[in-house]
Amino acid sequence: MSAVGVEIPGYGVVGRAPFTLTLVHAVALLLAVVSLAVVLWHGLDERGVALAFGILIAVGELTRWSGAEEREPAPLAAAGALAYALLGENAGHRTDHGVLEIVAVVVAAALIGCVPHVARGRGPTADHLTRRVLTVGFAAVCFQPLYNQGRLMGWGGPSYALLLVSLLVLTALCDAVLAAAMAHARTRWPFGPLLRDELRATLGIGSAVCATGAVMSLAVAVVGLWALPVFSLPLLLTQLSVRRYAAVRVTYRQTIASLARATEIAGYTPTGHARRVAALSRAVGRELGLSEPDLTVLEYAALMHDIGQLSLVDPVPAGATSVLSADEQRRIALLGGAVVRQTGVDAEVAVVVERQADPYREQPVTARIVRAVNAYEEMAREAGPGGPLTALEKLRLATARDYQPEVVESLARVLLRGTLTLPQAG
Repeated sequence: MSAVGVEIPGYGVVGRAPFTLTLVHAVALLLAVVSLAVVLWHGLDERGVALAFGILIAVGELTRWSGAEEREPAPLAAAGALAYALLGENAGHRTDHGVLEIVAVVVAAALIGCVPHVARGRGPTADHLTRRVLTVGFAAVCFQPLYNQGRLMGWGGPSYALLLVSLLVLTALCDAVLAAAMAHARTRWPFGPLLRDELRATLGIGSAVCATGAVMSLAVAVVGLWALPVFSLPLLLTQLSVRRYAAVRVTYRQTIASLARATEIAGYTPTGHARRVAALSRAVGRELGLSEPDLTVLEYAALMHDIGQLSLVDPVPAGATSVLSADEQRRIALLGGAVVRQTGVDAEVAVVVERQADPYREQPVTARIVRAVNAYEEMAREAGPGGPLTALEKLRLATARDYQPEVVESLARVLLRGTLTLPQAG
C-alpha cells in the first residue's frame, strides 16, 4: 500500500491539502498582502524601529534550520517578531506603529531571510510562514490597540512585564493549537495527541522564544534598539545547543537503522521489511494517539523487531516467524531483546522486542502494534496482488486471540487513507 504524497517534517507523508488548510493559508496570505499594500501606500511610521527589527528577523530566518527535529526552525526570528508585536516604547519614547505595519515588516523580513534557503531548495513550507504571520498578527492585535489608545498608561514595572509574559504565553498556546489543527487537517491524525506534542515542544525552545521576546521588548523600551543584538546572543547559543542535540538524535536513529539491516544483509528478512514495519507502526501509533516519546520507542522497536533471527542456524523462509512454534517465537523475541540491550539502546525498546511473542493482552500497546503490523506485512507480501485485503481479513479473524482489535482497525484506517509512502521491497 503506497501512494504519492508530500513529506511533512515530523508528521510523515501526506496527500493533497484539504480545504481547511487551504483556508488557513488564504487568511494568512490575505493578511500579509493587505499589510504590505497599506504600508507601501502610507509608508512606515517608525522607520528606525522597523529597520532594526526587520534585520533581526531576517537574520533569524537566515540562521533557520531545515531539520525535522525542531518544531520552531527559526527561534531568533520568532522571538524578534513577537518582541516587535509587543513593543510600546523605544528608549522611553512612545512608538506609533500599528498592527498592519508590524505584520508587513515581519512578512518582508521573513521573505528576505528565506531567499538563500529557497535557492538551495530548502525553503520554508507554507505552514511555517502561515504560522509566523498569524501568531504575530494575533500578538499585535492583543497589544497594540490597547497601548495606542492609552489603556496601559497606568501599567508599570512588574505589572507591565507580567502583562507581556501573559500575552506571549497566550500567543504560544494559540500557535500550538494552530499547528496541531493544521497537522490534523493535513494528516487526519487525532487532534488531541497532536496538540499535546505541540504543547510539550512549546515547553522546550518555545519557552526560550517567549522569554527572549519579553526581555527584548522590555529592554528596547528602556535602553533602545541597541538591546536587540545583546539579547539575541543567548537565544542563538540555545539554538545551537538544540541543533547539536537534534544531530545526536539523528545519528542515534541512523545507528539503529543500520543495526536493523543486519538481518537483511544476512538474508534472514526481505530487503526493506524493517523500514516498512517501522513506517506503518509509527502511523498506526499516531492513529491511536501515542505521544511523541512512545512513537520514538515504537519506531526503534519496529526497526529491530527481527534482530533475534540472527540466532537461527537456518533462516526462516522470507523471515516469516509466524510459521514457527510459540516457544520458538518466544525464544527469538527474548534473544532479540538481549541483543538490543547489548547495543545500549533504550531499555523500553528492548522490552517491546522481548514481548513480541506474548499474548497481546499481556503486551504493552507498542508491542501490540509492532506484532500486528509485522504480521500484516508478512501476510500481504505472501498473498500477492490481493495481499493487503487478504492480510487485513486474516488479522481481523485472529483478533480474538493474537491481535488487539483496536490496533487492527487503526491499521486498516491508515491503509485506507493511502497517504503513507512505504519503502519498496528489493
